[in-house]
Amino acid sequence: MKGKCTAITRSGERCQKPAEGQNGLCWTHDPENADRRRRMASKAGKSKPSAEIRTVKSDLKTLIKNVLSGSVGKGEAAVAIQGYNALTRTIELERKVRELDDLEARLEELEVSLGSQSQNRRRAM
Repeated sequence: MKGKCTAITRSGERCQKPAEGQNGLCWTHDPENADRRRRMASKAGKSKPSAEIRTVKSDLKTLIKNVLSGSVGKGEAAVAIQGYNALTRTIELERKVRELDDLEARLEELEVSLGSQSQNRRRAM
């Protein structure tokens, strides 16, 4: 079994992840992975609730108030709500695609990591 990562975390404690390679660092702390980590963090940041969702919620609340006050007809409101339903399904689909892309990237990193660990084991034999 390999040793633990020699990096110090933001909390000031030693990282508990297993070290990979000869530098004594885990994948997360290895400077060679900095670009990949930035790309993954960027994708993760995009998965937060979007301004689109907030806009849809606000518009729906306004539409409901207008229907209840009588300034918008029920037929017009029904058509608008159908459009919002289609829009929310599209937003959800986009979220799932981003999530799948993130999982694929993480899986690829795991496969690379496992491949390098396997090669290191063969060399050690």
